[in-house]
Amino acid sequence: MNNRNTHWLWRPIERKCHALLQQRNSKATLLRIHAIMLRNAVDSNVNLLTKLISSFSVSDPVAGISHGRRVFDTSPQKDDTFLSNTMIKSHMGVGQFAESTLLYRDLLRHTSFEPDNYTFSSLSKCCGARLVLWEGLEVHNHVLKCGFVSNLFVATSLVDMYGKFGEMGFARKLFDEMLERSSVSWTALIGGYLKFGCIGIAEGLFDAIPEKDVAAFNVMIDAYVKKADMVSANTLFEAMPERNVISWTSMIDGYCSNGNINEARVLFDAMPERNLFSWNAMIGGYCQNKQPQEALKLFHALQSGTTLEPDDVTVVSVLPAIADLGALDLGNWVHQYVKRKKLDRSSNVCTALVDMYSKCGEIAKAREFFDEVKVKETSNWNALINGLAVNGSAKEALEVFEEMKSKGYKPNEITMLGVLSACNHGGLVEEGKKWFIAMENYGLTPQIEHYGCLVDLLGRSGCLEEAENLIETMPYEVNGIILSSFLFACGYAKDVTRAEKVKKKAIEMEPWNDGIYIMLRNLYATDKRWSDVEEIKGWMRREGAKKEAGCSTIEVNGMVWAFLAGDKIHPQCEEIRLLLEHLRLYMRGQDTPYSNDIGLAEF
Repeated sequence: MNNRNTHWLWRPIERKCHALLQQRNSKATLLRIHAIMLRNAVDSNVNLLTKLISSFSVSDPVAGISHGRRVFDTSPQKDDTFLSNTMIKSHMGVGQFAESTLLYRDLLRHTSFEPDNYTFSSLSKCCGARLVLWEGLEVHNHVLKCGFVSNLFVATSLVDMYGKFGEMGFARKLFDEMLERSSVSWTALIGGYLKFGCIGIAEGLFDAIPEKDVAAFNVMIDAYVKKADMVSANTLFEAMPERNVISWTSMIDGYCSNGNINEARVLFDAMPERNLFSWNAMIGGYCQNKQPQEALKLFHALQSGTTLEPDDVTVVSVLPAIADLGALDLGNWVHQYVKRKKLDRSSNVCTALVDMYSKCGEIAKAREFFDEVKVKETSNWNALINGLAVNGSAKEALEVFEEMKSKGYKPNEITMLGVLSACNHGGLVEEGKKWFIAMENYGLTPQIEHYGCLVDLLGRSGCLEEAENLIETMPYEVNGIILSSFLFACGYAKDVTRAEKVKKKAIEMEPWNDGIYIMLRNLYATDKRWSDVEEIKGWMRREGAKKEAGCSTIEVNGMVWAFLAGDKIHPQCEEIRLLLEHLRLYMRGQDTPYSNDIGLAEF
């Protein structure tokens, strides 16, 4: 008997199991509930069995879904459409799209299972996610045979599937033949056109929607954001009759990506409600726009002012800010949090932690954590190689590179950038040239960054002629970074002739780079070419380039304080100034009336 709509006929034990399954349970608890069901012979209740299987997939995406499938396979009621749909959706929910379609085929061959509109909606999503056109065509064929093509949900899911394949002819034909359309149908078709860059057609369809909902607005805003067209995105955002958290977050992400961090923060502060995605977008935006202190302030606000828990995206967003400021105490706290929440299973998190420890100068901790990572990926090796390189441990970096290769990991472009960086920091010219040439052996083509690294290595080592030849023969248009690097090498070598060859182009590419002007000024001054010195000073004034004020940061009790040369914004500025003055006098051997108070006399 079908138990789905006959709760009043259930035995007390069935009601008890149902109540237990309504809660959020761990896999261990679900196994106990399953044991109760088996012991009391209530596993024939399809409603309970369905809830048990879906709960297993939620409790553990790997072991849970595996156990749920075993429960399903041993059930004598596999042909029940409700139960089978649940198993198909459970596979889909954990990203096992191929298993969903294989299960559907097995059910058709070996049971009397009859698919319905929910079955075909799920299968269309699976095919779209895997981008398997032929399977998608088979599903469409089954839809036609079973008479579900006129069903709104099934037709919409097929339009969405063809949109993901890029088969917009099929998608549009299906859409045009639909007897009724929802806003979801319109949005599915628009999304397909947008995915393949047909923004004009998408705009025409968007204007034609009889009743636009939030999702339709959001898909268009997202397209404008990806095109960096924030004017059009903002026009739509302002025109929305209602907005949800996705609308706000898309705009914040767009402004952050385009460098308008202040506008992003205005929107963030104005949001009626925020979720973790919003916080992550804003924290990541500050890091992306070189404002690590603001990123850390916002991270503290997330922890202290909300009930939201940082996830792996938050961690990956905030760790670069911690690394930039050298906030090691906070970095250690984040590491402990990662271990506690088991976020260290994510390769991105592991890479970010290795990078953070390296940039904070804690290379031993970086190596220790790297060794703890059970399943390593190329990105983890890259982070360690680069970390050793920036800490001046060139030999160790190259040893790790050899270890990486010996364990079967294939180097990529980032790996080789770390290797060349290690050679650069260690002054290993021949080694650097060797690995640059060897990139071809790994099927890699040197990018402009690799050429830049080799130019810098040659320049720092005084091989200016070789560096100059490399710049002239490389298959890329020279950029400002390479030119300024070469110019500084000329400055170190006091080679005025070569510096003058590239100075004009270097300044044109980076007119704001104060270092170029100062280096040229000093180079001319060394050569006593005073008129050229004055010319450089005038050039610097015209371009508005100013020498950046020195800045240092220090972490005290988990808070990072920045000290800019000449500023007086710290609340204890006067006390700090007095202490520094006492230290200066004490180092000169002059006793001060406050020496004992501040403990200087004990040194």
